[in-house]
Amino acid sequence: MPDSAVDAAVSLTELVDSVLSNPALRAKAEIALVGDVLGPTDWVGGPGDDGAVVAGSVVACGEALFPPFVRADPRGAGFAAVLTNVNDLAAMGAEPLGIVDTVVASEPVAREVLGGMRTAAELFDVPIIGGHLTIHDGEPAVSAFGVGSAPAPLSVTGTRPGQSLVVTAALDGAMRPDFPYFPAFASRGRRCAGDVRLLPALARDGLVVAAKDISMAGLVGSLAMLLEPGGLGVTLDVDAVPAPAGVPLTRWLNCFPSYGFLLCVPPGREPGCLAAFAARDLAAAVVGTLDDTGELALRSGPQRATVLWLDEFRVTGLPR
Repeated sequence: MPDSAVDAAVSLTELVDSVLSNPALRAKAEIALVGDVLGPTDWVGGPGDDGAVVAGSVVACGEALFPPFVRADPRGAGFAAVLTNVNDLAAMGAEPLGIVDTVVASEPVAREVLGGMRTAAELFDVPIIGGHLTIHDGEPAVSAFGVGSAPAPLSVTGTRPGQSLVVTAALDGAMRPDFPYFPAFASRGRRCAGDVRLLPALARDGLVVAAKDISMAGLVGSLAMLLEPGGLGVTLDVDAVPAPAGVPLTRWLNCFPSYGFLLCVPPGREPGCLAAFAARDLAAAVVGTLDDTGELALRSGPQRATVLWLDEFRVTGLPR
């Protein structure tokens, strides 16, 4: 039985409760403010997806780091600022071309942040091409912005009933005790640069038609965001979800893995997609089939439990 299988100690009800109580999922509803102020979105050109496609094949995106994380681990926050952008670009089928950053912090904190960014930029083979620095003794703030090239852009608007849902993740890491974060880059090392460039290659080959990186909302929360624009549904087979040994599912389904993606694969293309990840020693599995119900549910063996209905639960609140 896979490590992710639900045993008697963890019921589907507990898993659903853990997902719905995840503050990072609830915080996604705040994104509705963007639509309220900026107006309608087409999701591809923005605002809406992880980034926006501009000029046909250029993808731009940005991330702000959680202030308590910056305070607790400025070097880790600098690394994460690059990592999150690289993942967002990959989720839209883009190879990273450059990172721009903004850092507002004391000099010692700023040095740590920039040091973390430099380490990540070297690991993912993406240059830091500019940014802004303000030396400030108050609360630190860190943001970064990425630009990439996507000859075959991916978008959540590409989701359709009948597509297979694939979860892929790097499992050779360890959960942080202080934040819901599962870093695997220390174990992956120089493979990280190729790992994130695999998604653009799969998009060009038509093996993946839509994707979402697994963010702080966790695997299930990010899945809700993937389904939201099309009002689609899926029953997630939690027994099939790739998961690291020794990490409770209540934590794994609600954490941010340094490498974790939800992929929509056309029927019949699953073997080629899974083989590409296996070739890089990355875990991947088919965990469900998209449908038109608007229901996100979990299944383990004969058990099944509804997480949410998209016509009742506001995920981001952006208009469909």
